[in-house]
Amino acid sequence: MVGIGSSDLDIFPLALGGNTFGWTSDEAASFEILDAFIAGGGNFVDTADSYSAFADGNSGGESETIVGNWTRARGNRDDVVIATKVSQHPEFRGLAPDNIRAAVDASLARLHTDRIDVYYAHYDDEKTPLVESLAAFDALVRAGKVRYVAISNYTPARVREWLDLARDNGFAAPIALQPHYNLVARRDYEGELQNLAVENDLGVFPYFSLAAGFLTGKYRTREDVAGTQRERLTTGYFSDAGLAVVQGLREIAESRSAEMSSVALAWLLARPGVTAPIASASKLSQLPALLDAPALALNSEEVEKLTVLSDAVA
Repeated sequence: MVGIGSSDLDIFPLALGGNTFGWTSDEAASFEILDAFIAGGGNFVDTADSYSAFADGNSGGESETIVGNWTRARGNRDDVVIATKVSQHPEFRGLAPDNIRAAVDASLARLHTDRIDVYYAHYDDEKTPLVESLAAFDALVRAGKVRYVAISNYTPARVREWLDLARDNGFAAPIALQPHYNLVARRDYEGELQNLAVENDLGVFPYFSLAAGFLTGKYRTREDVAGTQRERLTTGYFSDAGLAVVQGLREIAESRSAEMSSVALAWLLARPGVTAPIASASKLSQLPALLDAPALALNSEEVEKLTVLSDAVA
């Protein structure tokens, strides 16, 4: 178990992504995945109020509803750490104070809970003064509706501004960052954002940690995803250099008798600042490889091999 930044939250060093719930996994399949995740030692579930509004027929909130139905059915709310996000739900866009207050109540209702453990600003809202948004988040913490606040998809400059405003105004300080980060997408996190995380004791939870399935080796060409639900998410990862990374993962996985996804996640866990990668499973059969990652300690040669291959992608 590892701690999240300066908080008192302890989690298994792999977060289960809830973006598939209500999208590629119906409620019954999602319950099976969540049950197996807990049975395998996991306890941290990451979702968002907008999941999965991007799927045909959905309006947003489907993932939270499934997670809430599951914790209520299992009676295990106190044993699970739940993170969700605000700013992208079709009915609650942006980070104006009134919107944050309305969105959190809607999330609490769907999750069947009286508090959210980690509440992210999903995307920056430059139309709203940051100090106003932070005051609204701070009020939620003081009211007990949110235990800790966190930041997702913000530039380093805006993260620094957030940290300064929180300190200067006595607002609840953020405990975590959620960047887009994996072996074929390193630019957003490495450098200034990474330094900010380490210097300010922020937990880091990379999303798209398996590059929407690209790093599992399942897709070898663009044609493999043509016409599938993953096509839009994986298109940007395909390149000769990206496929070389996949081959490197395959070689290490074969030498370790491990799954490629386990190796890709283990590389992330070896990176400075990373607390736990976020990975999702659409099917129960995909989950064991995710849960195996924290115990797979790559040696320095394996880390270097993957890092060098990954350097060529940038």
